Amino acid sequence: MATFSKSDILAALSAVVDSDHDNDVVALDMVQGIVIRDGHVMFSLEVDPERGPALEPLRKTCEAAVYKVPGVLSVTAVLTAHSGQPPKAAETAPKPAQNPAQAPLSLPGIKKIVAVASGKGGVGKSTVAVNLAIALANRGLKVGLLDADIYGPSVPRMMGISEKPKTSADKKLIPHEKYGIKTMSIGYMVDEDTAMIWRGPMVQSALMQMMSDVIWGELDILVVDMPPGTGDAQLTMAQKVPMSGSVIVSTPQEIALADVRRGIAMFEKTHVPVFGIIENMAYFVSPGSGEKTFIFGEGGARRTAKALGVPFLGEIPIHPAIREGLDVGEPITATAPASEEAAPFSAIAEQVAARLATGENERAAPKITIE
Repeated sequence: MATFSKSDILAALSAVVDSDHDNDVVALDMVQGIVIRDGHVMFSLEVDPERGPALEPLRKTCEAAVYKVPGVLSVTAVLTAHSGQPPKAAETAPKPAQNPAQAPLSLPGIKKIVAVASGKGGVGKSTVAVNLAIALANRGLKVGLLDADIYGPSVPRMMGISEKPKTSADKKLIPHEKYGIKTMSIGYMVDEDTAMIWRGPMVQSALMQMMSDVIWGELDILVVDMPPGTGDAQLTMAQKVPMSGSVIVSTPQEIALADVRRGIAMFEKTHVPVFGIIENMAYFVSPGSGEKTFIFGEGGARRTAKALGVPFLGEIPIHPAIREGLDVGEPITATAPASEEAAPFSAIAEQVAARLATGENERAAPKITIE
């Protein structure tokens, strides 16, 4: 249990002065949304959006001040637009939200980064991300898994991890290690039932910090479980993180495939190679007869991949064992890697590893232009 209070945090922050206004950040009412969980502290600094990029040093100074409070294990401070700031008139060409850190992230030690994405939620993206990461590790690779879904983190439950991460001497987070992979999630730092009521800029800043303020060490591949959709968080990740490629997860029905097309279009605009489409919940196999039942339609993702000119990576059937394992933190690729249920994930991991091994996908983080 934390040995400090919100008052202690505010007292530490009252020593941080915003030189442009010649007053401290507490007196200026910039500090909002303080959350304390077992020694971990999160808060936002509400600022004029035009000043955002220039205030990154102030954000870091605030973090450093809070770190000095006895008992604090980690600090996450994010910049967000002031709630009283009136919206500007729409411009002719809309632009993506800018992250306070303007330069692309430098992630030494991480050789390749692969995004697991979906156009919408509920298609089993996190199921694929967790099992894909473990299947890649089963091939002898050094693998990390970042849960980038701030609003709905699933990795803690699926990996069976509830402990808060430890911190290093310089207050960086140490990822959990289990089933042969390293993992990090915002869900490790907040209670499972806590609602993350954060504005877009706060989410973007938290994502960048979970990439750069974590001691990932040497990794062959970092698998990123992306948030669903094509909003600011996804654009920020594609813009700031040097991704080697992406895989798109969908279910067979047309309503899900329409969102797949938008997701692929986003990655194309941001110059992130699309390794292919995965069809999850492709069919159900009757335990008695072995008959396949195509509950959500048949072959929709395969047809979409062909129409869009991207590879089709495979089908993942509905197997109760996959769901049951993840509910109790025992992914099928870890507990039964040679099983029929784990086979599709192993086959997809083989294709992703082969694509990465070609070395054709190295790139710097792009600049986004939205037409």
